[in-house]
Order: sequence, then C-alpha cells, then structure tokens
Amino acid sequence: MSTLLAIDPGNEESAFVILDHAGVPCRHGKHTNAELLGYLGEWALACPGSMLAIEMIASYGMPVGREVFDTCVWIGRFVQAWTASGGDHALVYRREVKLHLCGDSRAKDPNIRAALIDLFGPGKERAIGTKKAPGPLYRVTADVWSALAVAVTHRALTTARSAA
Repeated sequence: MSTLLAIDPGNEESAFVILDHAGVPCRHGKHTNAELLGYLGEWALACPGSMLAIEMIASYGMPVGREVFDTCVWIGRFVQAWTASGGDHALVYRREVKLHLCGDSRAKDPNIRAALIDLFGPGKERAIGTKKAPGPLYRVTADVWSALAVAVTHRALTTARSAA
C-alpha cells in the first residue's frame, strides 16, 4: 500500500495524519489552512503514488453557517493542490467513518476515538503509550483523531474494494 495523507478540514485550521505503507501514523498535526495548502504540493511530489483522503461535508437538511461553506471551499482548494501535483484523492464522509469504525451511524467522537485505540492497541497503554514508551497514537489529540479516522476508514474501504 502507498502512503496516505488524510485531512479533517476546518474553516481556518485543518488536522492531518500521514499513514505509512503499513498503515501506522508516521506524522500528524494541525496547521492553518494556508500552511497546509502550501505543504500539499510538496508532499504529493515527494511521495509519488500517495493518496489524499479528505473528509467531505454532507448535507442532512439542517441549516448551516458560514463556517461550513468556508470549509467546503478549503476542501476544494486542498484537492486542487494535491491533484495538480499528480496525486489521487478520495472524499470520505463522516457517516462512512462511523459505520466502519463503530458499526453505527449514530456514533459520537468518543466512540470513534475508543475504536481507534482498540484498533491500534489493544488498550490505551499500548495504542497511545507514554513519554518513555510512546505508542503509534502518542500525541494524537483533538481534530487529529478525526483525520486518523478518515485515514483508517479510507484504507479499509479501499482494501475491501480491491479484494472483492
């Protein structure tokens, strides 16, 4: 499998996770959208064959604010920067993440975090670890959990499709 960059986009800042060939997070963080946009072209060129998975906004009929539309603009800009550098991309919806990791479209963020810890663990001690013995999810915080969930979901769904 190739390297995978996953993004949880926001209207001002976005979280990212890079999974290595084995599916283990090798880099993660959060940047302003302008900073992340600048890195995307470099990453796509430095890692040919890499994939971008980005969480996409879905409409459920409820009114939304300006922040949601600003996020949509950034999603488009991220995809454009990535594909202009020769990379391929996929849009991953939150519902897919919830169903894949938790088996329930009503799952909440704590449920998703627990499923990720179980996947990389078992157990918090092994998945996250400590300063002296960091696990693969050491220092994963806040929105980075969502980016990791997008990455894991995309990789699993892609693997399942190619096996079928």
